[in-house]
Amino acid sequence: MPQSTFRGVLVPALTPFKQDLNPNTSAFLTHCRWLLQQGADGLAIFGTTSEGNSLSVEERVNLLETLVEGNIPPAMLMPSTGTCALTETVRLTKYAVSKGCAGVLMLPPFYYKAVDDDALFASYSEVIQQVGSSMLRIYLYNIPPISQVPISLTLIGKLLKHYPDVVVGLKDSSGNWDNTAAVLQEYPSLATFCGSEKFLLDILRHGGAGTITATANINTSNICNLFKNWKSSDAEELQEKITAIRQIFDGHALIPALKAVVSAYYDSADWRITRPPISTLNTKDIKSLMTSLDKCGFSITKK
Repeated sequence: MPQSTFRGVLVPALTPFKQDLNPNTSAFLTHCRWLLQQGADGLAIFGTTSEGNSLSVEERVNLLETLVEGNIPPAMLMPSTGTCALTETVRLTKYAVSKGCAGVLMLPPFYYKAVDDDALFASYSEVIQQVGSSMLRIYLYNIPPISQVPISLTLIGKLLKHYPDVVVGLKDSSGNWDNTAAVLQEYPSLATFCGSEKFLLDILRHGGAGTITATANINTSNICNLFKNWKSSDAEELQEKITAIRQIFDGHALIPALKAVVSAYYDSADWRITRPPISTLNTKDIKSLMTSLDKCGFSITKK
């Protein structure tokens, strides 16, 4: 089985929008560059935090092209390409591979619920065959709280058996450590990422690859610091500090809360814009969020 080229802290970069709700490509490029300057090991664009499923195929193609043309190394990009439509998933995945992206994060088709593992395997298999590239590397995206379509251990095993050179990793956003631990135990060669930095120290101690986490949009350097120093004597303290920040955001609607903080950092009100059906935070909630962060002594580090 090929080794994953990704390890560490990957950021599901927020997508900025203009007043007319079209993506702000220049602001997106600026933010992605800043994330890498902060020490991020990669960018998992177009996922949940990126409002990826509120973006059209064309918008995702254009944003990816903006990053590549803006000299963001494709080897550091893991775009999310899984959609409900097979043809769209194939097109996005082909495009990502053609641009040299080191991997893609792939949701199962999630509109139809209660589909069995054989049906999900057929979907992934068809994508792999239609893309037809030896360069394709898939990271499965398990987020049952939102998709309501879980990726089971059985499905992972079947995909690894049939496509060991393609399926190389998984992001587990189940929010259930027992599920993550089961994946790590059953498939130790799979590059497994947790979906929240709250589990970062645990996953590294159990042989995992790292984290793909929303709050790395604003707490990048501190989360990366734990990844780099997880074997140090103060690792538990580092974990407690980043968990405390995450818990503050967990008390709010996550995407608009992150955008509110990023908006303050860039001094740009437009950064607070979300695309419906995601709502923005109201003034009262923003004040509460900022007060809680101030009490924790949090500020975005500038480099």
